[in-house]
Amino acid sequence: MSLTSEIQKRRTFAIVSHPDAGKTTLTEKLLLFGGAIQEAGAVKSNKIKRHATSDFMDIERQRGISVATSVMAFEYEGLKINILDTPGHQDFAEDTYRTLTAVDSVIVVIDVAKGVEPQTEKLVEVCRMRKTPIIVFINKLDREGRDGFDLLDEIEGKLGLHVKPLSWPIGMGQRFKGVYNLYEQKLNLFQPHGKRKQEEVIEFKDVSDPALDKHVGESAAEELREELEIVTTVYPKFDRDAYLAGDISPVFFGSAINNFGVKELLDCFIQIAPPPKARQTEERLVTPDENNFSGFVFKIHANMDPKHRDRIAFLRICSGKFERNTNYMHVRKGKKMKFSNPTAFMASKKSILEEAYPGDIVGLYDSGNFKIGDTLTDGEDLHFKGIPSFSPEQFRYINNANPLKSKQLDKGLQQLTEEGVAQLFVKEDNNRKIIGTVGALQFEVIQYRLEHEYGASCTYEPMPLHKACWITSDDNEAIRKIVSQRKKDIARDKDGNLVFMAESAWALKMAQENFPKIEFHFTSEF
Repeated sequence: MSLTSEIQKRRTFAIVSHPDAGKTTLTEKLLLFGGAIQEAGAVKSNKIKRHATSDFMDIERQRGISVATSVMAFEYEGLKINILDTPGHQDFAEDTYRTLTAVDSVIVVIDVAKGVEPQTEKLVEVCRMRKTPIIVFINKLDREGRDGFDLLDEIEGKLGLHVKPLSWPIGMGQRFKGVYNLYEQKLNLFQPHGKRKQEEVIEFKDVSDPALDKHVGESAAEELREELEIVTTVYPKFDRDAYLAGDISPVFFGSAINNFGVKELLDCFIQIAPPPKARQTEERLVTPDENNFSGFVFKIHANMDPKHRDRIAFLRICSGKFERNTNYMHVRKGKKMKFSNPTAFMASKKSILEEAYPGDIVGLYDSGNFKIGDTLTDGEDLHFKGIPSFSPEQFRYINNANPLKSKQLDKGLQQLTEEGVAQLFVKEDNNRKIIGTVGALQFEVIQYRLEHEYGASCTYEPMPLHKACWITSDDNEAIRKIVSQRKKDIARDKDGNLVFMAESAWALKMAQENFPKIEFHFTSEF
C-alpha cells in the first residue's frame, strides 16, 4: 500500500476532560467497538472492581484516576485509530499539554450534571491555540443533569467554541429514552446497563412521523420535535471544513458506561476527523507525505513493566515511513540509532512492529538517550516546535530515607524526571536536591514509584518558593555576576542549565531589575 493511502487510513486523537467526566470509560467503549478488548473494566468512585484497561500503573488502579497518558491503537471500518487517553487531574496537566502536540484532533468529554469544569477550560484553550479540531461528547445522560441548551450555551461561553449538535437527547436520567442522531437521521433507543451491545436503531427521516410517538411516548416525542426545531434554526449547518479549521465543534450526547451513543460518535468521527496533519519545525513545515522519515518524542515512561525496568520513549511519526532495524539520526545527539524492538501499544499490552506511518505512535526502548522533544529523522536537522516543560509551581527538598539505597534513589529520580513527571534541581550552594512539580499529587506519585519501582525511599521538606526560572544571557560576565552574588538562589536542572529560584514575586522582580542583561524564562523551551 502506498504512503499516501496509509496516511489517509490514520486517525490520531486525544480524549480530554476534567477528572470523573467519564474519559477513561469512553476510551474503553471505543476499544470495545474496535474489537481491541472483549470486556471493559469499571472505574467507579475510586473503588476499583476491575481496573480500566488504559490505567496500567498501580497507583492509578488504587486511586481510580489516570496519572499518565495511555496510548492505544485499533482498527475500525478499514481505518487505523490511535487513541491517547490523557490524565484529567490538573496536577498532571503538563503530560496532557505535551500529548496534545502529538494528536490531530480531540474529543472533549463533559459531564451532563457538572457541565464545563475548570480543567476542561484549560485543556480546550490549548486546543484552540493550536487550532485543533474538537468534538464534544456530553456524557452520563442516564443520570439527571443540566438542560441541553443550557449546556451548549455554557460550552460556547466558557470554552469559546462554536457548537453544532449532531445528536440530541430524548429526556435524561429516569426519563432518558434515547438520542436522535441528526447526522444520520436515526433514532437510537436507550436500554440501561448495557443489556445489549448494539442500541436499537430506527431510521427516521422525518420526526413528524406519528410512529415516533409509539417508540418514545407522545409527550417525549412532542418535546423532541420542538427542541429539534430550535436546534436546526439556532445552530449553523455542519461544515466539515469549518470543523477541520477548529471553527465549529460537533456535539454528541450519550452514556459511555452504558455503551450508548458511543458508536454514533465513532462512526461520525471516522468520517470527519482529519488524517495526519503537517507539523511545524524551527526549520520548515514538515508534511506527512514526504518520503523522508521524521518524528518527535512527546513522552517518556519508565518501568511500564517494573519486572524488566524498561523505559519507553513515545514517538509520534510525522512524515515518511518508520522501519524496524533501520538507522535514524538522533538530531540532538548527532548520532545514528536503530531499534530492534519498536513497540505498538494496546494500553499495557505491547507488540513489536515492523513498520509505522505518520500519525502512528511508536514506543522505543530507551536506555537514557532520549529527552522529551527529541527528534529522529533520516538525517535532516529538524527541531519540532511547541513541546514545552513548564516552570513548576510547587517545590520540596527531597531527602534520602535509606542511605544504603542512594544509587537506586539517584537512578529513580533521574528516570522519573526525564519522563516529565516533575523537574529536578540541585542547589549551587549546598548541592541539595529539589523536586519541582505543577501539582501536589505528583510528589505522592514520585514517592510511591521510587519505593515500588526502584526500591528507594524518600522524605520531603517544604520549600517556600514562588517560581523557578531558567536564566540565559549573551554576556558571560552577567551570568558570572548573578551566580556569585545570588548563589543561594541559583540551582541547575538535570541538564545542567542555570535556574533562578525566586522566593517571592518581589524577589523575582528585583532580580530582573538588578540583572538587566539576564533573560528569565518560564518554560525550558528557549
